[in-house]
Amino acid sequence: MNFHLTEEQMAVKEAARDFAKAELLPGVIDRDTHATFPKEQIQQMGQLGFLGMMVDPKYNGGGMDTISYVLAMEEISKIDASASVAMSVNNSLVCWGLEKYGSEAQKEKYLKPLATGEVLGAFCLSEPEAGSDATSQRTIAEDKGDYYLINGTKNWITNGSTASVYLVIAQTEPEKKHKGISAFIVERDMEGFEVGKKEDKLGIRGSDTHSLMFNDVKVPKENRIGEDGFGFSFAMQTLDGGRIGIAAQALGIASGAYELALAYSKERKTFGKPISQHQAIQFKLADMATEIEAARLLVMKAAWLKDQGKDYGHASAMAKLYASKVAMEVTVEAVQIHGGYGFVKEYHVERLMRDAKITQIYEGTSEIQKIVISRNILR
Repeated sequence: MNFHLTEEQMAVKEAARDFAKAELLPGVIDRDTHATFPKEQIQQMGQLGFLGMMVDPKYNGGGMDTISYVLAMEEISKIDASASVAMSVNNSLVCWGLEKYGSEAQKEKYLKPLATGEVLGAFCLSEPEAGSDATSQRTIAEDKGDYYLINGTKNWITNGSTASVYLVIAQTEPEKKHKGISAFIVERDMEGFEVGKKEDKLGIRGSDTHSLMFNDVKVPKENRIGEDGFGFSFAMQTLDGGRIGIAAQALGIASGAYELALAYSKERKTFGKPISQHQAIQFKLADMATEIEAARLLVMKAAWLKDQGKDYGHASAMAKLYASKVAMEVTVEAVQIHGGYGFVKEYHVERLMRDAKITQIYEGTSEIQKIVISRNILR
């Protein structure tokens, strides 16, 4: 076991931390309050290479390993989880899925601009009646010979109105159930595609979350990813990697809240001494630090397995399940340590607590992660 980061990995971590503090921290409370998408900051992230980190350089990517990606995700998430979820979707779901399973023509046309952040991508799986049960796709893609006609609605789509490229999962042969699901690349300006209302959310309020409507959207045959019927397998394999990204996001939210609580505990005085000298606070900090380190090791293991070309689905489910639990618990304790100040926006921890909750829900709820884990240990 080697727990040392390489010089390149450390440089990525430091670059992400510096960017988050310099560019994301100013205005993050205002963006949260007004549910404003960090458009300029996301563009800067693209220019710095944070939106196509693991993509092969021949497709304009950074050619980095998953561990570097996880390190950057953690640092960005400490400051602004709304920015990090856009980063996660573009890297883990859209770019990875296209590079792994797309045709050469699809990579040239779509992956190259996605990897540089010239355009953003969105992953469209969830529907009003298909959340945790991803097999129940109601969006239909009807084969018309040299094109498909797509009709349906997608819910909770990150980068919903800001993306230009949408990976859409749709039913092509309903009688085959999940084996009759396919995956398609839909462009924003295709006729019949419509962006619905923006969601008013508890947390990650700066994230651009929308419903999407498809009304007789004509998608060329060459925009299908893989074979007909490959869509469900494509979605599940893509989500395995996506869960590493969200686990890293949860880790970042937790560690960001912990860092704030630790610093505050050294400044705030009660009964004539800093609250960090009270055993009740010391024990809270000890628990937080230990839980975060345990989550970090799970996340790093999943990333390492992916980099080694080994099966990482089981590890990514464990990492997301545990890291999201830690994010929720640590942020609640961070608010508690701040006392009344923790309940106001100025001190950031209440926002991190609200942001933490979604990590237990999207890209597979905690209950779904337990299903994945139990299937692996029982088979």
